[in-house]
Amino acid sequence: MDRVDDAWLDRFPELAALEPAPRRRLAAAARPVTLPAGATVFHDGDACSNYLLVLDGSVRVQKVSSSGREITLYRVGDGQTCILTTTCLLAGQRYPAEGVTETEVRAVVIGNPLFQTLVAESAAFRQFVFAVYARRISDLIVLVEEVAFGRMDLRLAARLRDSADPDGVIVATHQELAAELGTAREVVSRLLKDLEHRGLVALHRGRIELRDRHAIDQLAATV
Repeated sequence: MDRVDDAWLDRFPELAALEPAPRRRLAAAARPVTLPAGATVFHDGDACSNYLLVLDGSVRVQKVSSSGREITLYRVGDGQTCILTTTCLLAGQRYPAEGVTETEVRAVVIGNPLFQTLVAESAAFRQFVFAVYARRISDLIVLVEEVAFGRMDLRLAARLRDSADPDGVIVATHQELAAELGTAREVVSRLLKDLEHRGLVALHRGRIELRDRHAIDQLAATV
């Protein structure tokens, strides 16, 4: 693979304070990668040997149970990194979940040896790694609270509100919504049928139409 210059570092504002020597090492060692949509970036149980920094695109990180149920943990988008990767590199552990590209993804990769060296020797790089880690942990705590304590009908309404296009259409299957909410497809289907019976939505194959956006907004506001 071709090497890249250090222009990509501008996509990560926290790295602006990176010392000159670490910056040169990153520029020299970084490898560009391009992944198509639907590619598996890592599997549950894989060893971790690289640190991935996403330039463009989206990677969905999800956990799949033995019964096939899915929950989306978070997404890694433009100018972001994956905290599971950080955890696995720092702890020498294997991935406890899987990452799948939702769009074409352009990223740069640095190997574990350089990652460990920079964490140990560069205060700016270390601050970047742990600042991103802390933000993501906060997001995961919110997810746990929602799954554990949130009413599923209200969470579903909030997901519909946030996912709808300007015409009030959500392009998603019941299974995809269930994965986002951390519940079973049957639960989502039952709740959507109830919303349809109340005249709030219309269900179609692969998409949902908001019929009463105001009512959906009111439900979502109570989450």
